[in-house]
Amino acid sequence: MNRYDMEYPATTDRTVASQNTLVRQVYAWMGLGLTLTALVALVTISSPGLLGAVAGNRLIFFGLMIGELAMVAVLSAAINRLSGSAATLLFLGYSALNGLTLSVIFLVYTADSIGSTFLISAGMFGAMSVYGHLTSRDLTSWGSFLFMGLIGIVIASIVNIFLASDAVSWITSGIGVLIFTGLTAYDSWKIKALAAQGQTGRKPAILGALTLYLDFINLFLMLLRLLGDRRR
Repeated sequence: MNRYDMEYPATTDRTVASQNTLVRQVYAWMGLGLTLTALVALVTISSPGLLGAVAGNRLIFFGLMIGELAMVAVLSAAINRLSGSAATLLFLGYSALNGLTLSVIFLVYTADSIGSTFLISAGMFGAMSVYGHLTSRDLTSWGSFLFMGLIGIVIASIVNIFLASDAVSWITSGIGVLIFTGLTAYDSWKIKALAAQGQTGRKPAILGALTLYLDFINLFLMLLRLLGDRRR
């Protein structure tokens, strides 16, 4: 018996059904979140007044960003104390706020490059997510390595706010693509592992959806920095 068999008992029909149910719920909520983000972003860019308020007022923009961070923190840290309805509202509220803040990318990059980068991101995300669900490897060791890489990216990005270095931006974006590609596989594997342990229901599905949503959005933004065509 290998280590994986010891940690996760032999798969039964009931376990498979549980895994499939949780996976379907996770991707359904994630898809709803991304759809809501896209709709809010489209409404925002079609309204000059709203777009101007978001992009032209730093107080509003950073207020939205702080609101998003607070929602993610509450969902991640207090998921067990929240009701299923509260968790759902927080996730959908975060998705909507993210649509407001992401609308500003249309002022920086061309619509064609945003569309093509989105498709590339979707392809990479899909491939790594499938790998995470189908692999028989134990990906536990990936978690700490990827988390350290994520912390490094955050620190480098904060420092680069003051340096304003294109080289640092390219390097952090390239490493970020690798980190979030790996996180997609790891988080997909983790969702499968949690389902195998019997964790099902609305709250695990919402938390899983938030995790993969963040992986996808950050992968998309990192690729956009590398591949996006800036407006002249």
